[in-house]
Amino acid sequence: MVPGNGSQGNAWLWQRITVPTTSDLWNNSYKNIRTTNIMLRNVDNGALSLSERNHWEGVGLFFRAYNFINLIKEYGEVPWITTVLNDESEDLFASRTSRDELAQNILKDLLRAEEIIKVDAGNTIDQDVVRALISRFGLFEGTWRKYHGLNNSEIYLKESINASSKLIEKNTTLISKYDLVFNSASLLNQPGILLYKDYVTGQLTQSITSRHRNSAGNWDLTKKAVDQYLCLDGQTRWTSPLFDGDKDPYDEFRNRDRRLYTTTTVPYKVVANNSSEDWSYESDPKYREYLDFMDVFSDPTHKAGPNSNWNGFIVKTEPHFRLFNVGQGFNVTYTGYRSHKYYNQLNTGIQNQDFADAPIFRMGEILINHAEATFEMGEFTQTIADVTINKLRERGQVAHLNLGNIVEDPTRDIDVSVVLWEIRRERAVELMMEGFRPDDIRRWKKFVEYGSQEKLGRWVNGSEYGDKLPIQGGASSGYVSPYNVPPGVPEHYYLAPIPSNQIVLNPNLKQNPGW
Repeated sequence: MVPGNGSQGNAWLWQRITVPTTSDLWNNSYKNIRTTNIMLRNVDNGALSLSERNHWEGVGLFFRAYNFINLIKEYGEVPWITTVLNDESEDLFASRTSRDELAQNILKDLLRAEEIIKVDAGNTIDQDVVRALISRFGLFEGTWRKYHGLNNSEIYLKESINASSKLIEKNTTLISKYDLVFNSASLLNQPGILLYKDYVTGQLTQSITSRHRNSAGNWDLTKKAVDQYLCLDGQTRWTSPLFDGDKDPYDEFRNRDRRLYTTTTVPYKVVANNSSEDWSYESDPKYREYLDFMDVFSDPTHKAGPNSNWNGFIVKTEPHFRLFNVGQGFNVTYTGYRSHKYYNQLNTGIQNQDFADAPIFRMGEILINHAEATFEMGEFTQTIADVTINKLRERGQVAHLNLGNIVEDPTRDIDVSVVLWEIRRERAVELMMEGFRPDDIRRWKKFVEYGSQEKLGRWVNGSEYGDKLPIQGGASSGYVSPYNVPPGVPEHYYLAPIPSNQIVLNPNLKQNPGW
């Protein structure tokens, strides 16, 4: 992903990160940990039954672990605090707990929570949600340890497999349409949704849909991201006879994984005014190919085209470049692959008061966690592929992964086996734009390598866009390159810097190496 607005690339890739004085992640995590420690200290003091006390202890342990997971991912080692601190507490000046001990304590909290929490508590923290977090954390910590040369990776991978296995044995049914996972007015009782945030008009709303439909832009997919999506025959765009080329956007999108069509905008062109809700087809039938397709594939309140801004004004063409936007400054892109995953028209005419529910834990993630963790433990089989990766591919209408007949991706990272490459590809596609990718690249120890690669967009003829688009290598035609080649990522960027004011307050905290 790259920023869909602004003039600079990612701060990490362009080495603009400095030691901050403060950090919301640090501050808020420890505030939340203090809250859960207060709860855990007092849960036995009320009039709750034993089963109720156990449940709420489990909820407290879940949230304490959740916050420490955020901290360990960012900083590696932080003080482990389980008491309610006061002005005299020695732990105010605690040193950083070793990663080994910190990870063990997190896992211990989660396994205890799984044991005592309610099995089914509705749309709140229950046993399934705890297992989902074990699946997520076990995979992260296990692979971090494996690829960063630490011990005991198998402990965490085994717990990830165990937790995800229990969830898979219970139910692997998914919402039939990928788009509806992220753009439903209600996720109540929807298959595959383990926990969601329930937004309600006039009570609790969000703004991410509006951000997809206004002049501020949001995020763009890169060429590398789009190239991850397979053709319908299960082969890559480099090997499949179904791929028609990428020099024309209409060719590039033909016969591709259907999840692509709801994650970035499909190409089209219509006749419309700059500020109008009315439109008509262009005379050339080429421009309506995907309008006709999306009209059947989606519906008028979701992804059926043409696209519009939050006020209902029709976007006349996609791709719709920021630097050449046919007089429409909204719904624009730098790379040509504008983010579209959270776009819907459920609430046209009202900005920043969106009510589509948001999935927090879902089976799509659990399935791909299980596939990756079993591979890392040498346990991945065709049977596991069928209940994980192939379940996800079915929703994209893509042919199944057959471990005995994989057509190798010629762009595969040679450090990664053919099978693991396909698992990582499926993870990238299924979880695109959900915030997992930075953590994934860091735990695989690929941040330095991948971070030095140029972030590209669509192939364009510069003259068709008034020669206003920056093209790779300064060419007249080629792939859009919004920021050129980044200087890359230093090794110490794998861990973030401890906020300097925390070190001033507590001299026993030592800064991460390199900062």
